[in-house]
Amino acid sequence: MKNFIFENPTRILFGEGMLDRLPDQIQSAGKRILLVYGMDSIRRSGLYDRLLALLEQAGKEVFELAGIAPNPRRERVAQGIEICRREKIDFILAAGGGSVIDTAKAVAAGSLYAGDYWQDLYREGKSISSALPLGVILTMPATGSEMNGITVLVDTENKIKYSYNNVLLNPRFSILEPRLTMTMPKEQVIYGTIDMMSHVFEQYFSPPDHDNLTEDLAEAILRNIRVNLDRALLDLNDYQSRSNLMWCGTMAYNGLLRNGKDGDFQAHRIEYALSGTYDIPHGAGMAIVHPNLLYHIRKKAAHKLARLAVRVFDIPALDRTEEELALAAVTAIRDYFTACGAPARLSDLGIGPEGLEEVAGKVNLIRTGYYPLEYEDVLAILRMSV
Repeated sequence: MKNFIFENPTRILFGEGMLDRLPDQIQSAGKRILLVYGMDSIRRSGLYDRLLALLEQAGKEVFELAGIAPNPRRERVAQGIEICRREKIDFILAAGGGSVIDTAKAVAAGSLYAGDYWQDLYREGKSISSALPLGVILTMPATGSEMNGITVLVDTENKIKYSYNNVLLNPRFSILEPRLTMTMPKEQVIYGTIDMMSHVFEQYFSPPDHDNLTEDLAEAILRNIRVNLDRALLDLNDYQSRSNLMWCGTMAYNGLLRNGKDGDFQAHRIEYALSGTYDIPHGAGMAIVHPNLLYHIRKKAAHKLARLAVRVFDIPALDRTEEELALAAVTAIRDYFTACGAPARLSDLGIGPEGLEEVAGKVNLIRTGYYPLEYEDVLAILRMSV
């Protein structure tokens, strides 16, 4: 295992009734709060009224940045930054899933940044020295953004997503009350869970490969996701399965599974170009792309795919070769995603082969993992995905 430094400053409040502890969490946060949230679901579920009552109880003055859509746009961030500067906001509270949280993080960074936050941070990766503090009320588990410093936004002009990561953007606290996720449509549960699995895959399928706790944790999370997604799809109101999925999403991408590992986030980079171009659900894009990427790299990753086949998908080793087990693992992943109801091809989303060269050209090649991808590899994976 490689050397590592692990730090995660986010406090997690998990379980029934944890939202009622919100006033205690923001007691010292200052008076002026920016509430960031998505579309109408927060109002229909009653969460909006509940939040306003708790914020009033805490003696806070509330300003709002509402209507954050999936695949969040940087234009909305500019509006949030303007509110924070004009109203002298002390604290940002994000109530929603990954898109809402990522928008809130970008606002937190940009509000105190003197330069061009988009060019300097998202395009050039420069560091920040300060950010507005923020907290999270999670309503859609998927991205792990509630316990990391990563934020992803869409550049609508160039039709691609860019990410930025800084520990100062880790939420001070995140409240994970599983019943707040019960209003999610079935499709979002499926897509969110596939995103969780992809996060685990991208850390698991990378060097080094010595037996270590990080590998075992990744396999345990993948097994737990499979068991609980199967149960949730039978009954979306099953509290135990939904609570397990919520915690799996957080554990999948809070840095723990990266300890001692290189990581390989090439599948996400390909999907960033896809959803940036076609505005498709992120989880749907990952369901299509990730199995095809693993097929493309299967010979280089055969040893780890074979291990996954046996330890996560319970495929008997018998007298199978490593290569045969690797192919069985890729097939099992694709079959599982399809059985859950996820799309298998871009054509399922109405996307044809036209323009794939342009999409491949947008992908920010990071050349990591067992098989560092080049443009030709990305294009082959995309063509396989149609």
